[in-house]
Amino acid sequence: MIRPSSLRPPRPQAAPRPRARSSPAGGSYARPALPAALLLLLATAGRAGVPGRAREFLDFGAGVLALVSLTATVLWGLAATDRLLLGSSHRLLAQGVHRGLGVAGIGFLALHVWVKVAEGHVGAAAAAVPFTDRAQPLLVGLGSVAGYLFVTVAVTGAVRSAFAAGGRSRAWRALHMSAYPAWGAALLHGLHSGRPASGWVTAGYALCVAGVAAALVVRVRGGRNGRGGNG
Repeated sequence: MIRPSSLRPPRPQAAPRPRARSSPAGGSYARPALPAALLLLLATAGRAGVPGRAREFLDFGAGVLALVSLTATVLWGLAATDRLLLGSSHRLLAQGVHRGLGVAGIGFLALHVWVKVAEGHVGAAAAAVPFTDRAQPLLVGLGSVAGYLFVTVAVTGAVRSAFAAGGRSRAWRALHMSAYPAWGAALLHGLHSGRPASGWVTAGYALCVAGVAAALVVRVRGGRNGRGGNG
């Protein structure tokens, strides 16, 4: 006789639980080793004199980088107004590059002023108030004026829509055009206010002058032909 218990279906077996993956043995040691490696790298760089060399480079190179960046800003600003060679999409791209380089130039300018004040080459008051430096009032003053003008151009460029909404486009254009005298003052300041410029610095300044002059010639010709854009 068959028992009723033998007719019951077999109970399903539970699925085996997945085994927890064990972390690699070296994982727990890698986390504290990374800060230690960074500290070792910083200590090695300090012993090798890297901070001093970087500071020396910034002492004489931050101003050059600022001028080159702001020169490129002027060039791309001129390109953004050209209607002779560039289409609308290319002009929009040029405007984006123009603004990005302007931000970079202002950043390098702030770094240049900070390094000069921190190194004691110029006082904070002389850097803030133009033409008050005792050693080189004219040249340092030109640099201060150029810095203020570039900051003004950057700020008014960022709020251009406010000028357009208020019907003050001519005032905006006049303020934005002050980038050209600011660039000239910065060029004189960079060439004569510090130590005698190296050959590569002089060559870079010469390329800046040639580039801006060529761009201005192209724009003037385009304006005479009636194809130039608004400044």
